[in-house]
Amino acid sequence: MMESTINIKPTAVMSVADIQQALGIGRRQAYELVHSGKFHTVKAGRRILVSSEVFYTWMTQPTD
Repeated sequence: MMESTINIKPTAVMSVADIQQALGIGRRQAYELVHSGKFHTVKAGRRILVSSEVFYTWMTQPTD
């Protein structure tokens, strides 16, 4: 099994921009991901936030 490193800032929550940077994807793709329902998100005003722990757990889950 191949190990990969994920560049996540050591904060409790991640913004869409943080997810974009961590995955190396575009802004549109990052917004599609947070709206996909694959993990819980919270809106704080106009910002969409994701728990870093939830994001990391999602990232490390095996895919079918």
